[in-house]
Amino acid sequence: MKMRLNRVRLSSAVVGALICTVSADAHHSHQNYIRAEYSVMAGSVREIHWLNPHSWVYLEVADENGEATLWVLEGAAATTLFRKGWTEEMVEVGDEISVRCHPLKDRSPGCLLGYITNESGVEKEFD
Repeated sequence: MKMRLNRVRLSSAVVGALICTVSADAHHSHQNYIRAEYSVMAGSVREIHWLNPHSWVYLEVADENGEATLWVLEGAAATTLFRKGWTEEMVEVGDEISVRCHPLKDRSPGCLLGYITNESGVEKEFD
């Protein structure tokens, strides 16, 4: 009986570990973006959040009719960006920037950031 209980506990632990591994892998998937395509746009930074596991830039982009749309841009973790030389002063609210990013598959206003070009024309990787 004791041996059977140990097997049940071990099986439960293994199944639990597998479930956690699968959900962690799914969280870091970028399957909702079109990775083979880049969108290029320019606009004004409305918000920026230096967070882990993903940083977020909210960019107000005017279309050809002058209508503003707020785009939500997903970037790498703040710790990853800081290791690559980014600082919080490099992109701030109100900055006019352009970006190259992978669009969402459903074509809603969101992207997976690849590169940001600042007002001085310097392009830097943001993933």
